[in-house]
Amino acid sequence: MLRDADLQDMRFLRDMLRHAYHWRIAQDPDLPVFRYVQNWGRRGDAGVIAFEGPNIFGAAWYRLFPASAPGFGFVDEETPELTIAVVPSHRGHGTGGELLEALLERARSDGFPRVSLSAEPGQTGFYERHGFHEHRREDGTITMVADL
Repeated sequence: MLRDADLQDMRFLRDMLRHAYHWRIAQDPDLPVFRYVQNWGRRGDAGVIAFEGPNIFGAAWYRLFPASAPGFGFVDEETPELTIAVVPSHRGHGTGGELLEALLERARSDGFPRVSLSAEPGQTGFYERHGFHEHRREDGTITMVADL
């Protein structure tokens, strides 16, 4: 089941950053990934949580970043950047796709014309199946965009 993310989910979202950005953190453990959840509740913050009973096991969320402090997949100040992660024991069962589709629908209803993300080369197929395309390559990563 899915539900909207709220302030009580911030610890879980923070923990999910390790899963979402494991490949970046392995390259540079000092990367500022906490900015993806810090001061949650700003304009442009939205997310969905996957859960079963009391157990939460996946999340997808987006937020806007200023040009002065861009995210990894920054496009512009009006394009929210998406983060998604599912705990390893729940992968391969469609949870990621459900989370992503729900979040894209939320972005549409919030009036955003597109969303972006940063992906590891060779790991873009999942996002392409959900309407994302390559926007640019730099520093060994791919920024992708989905037009809504």
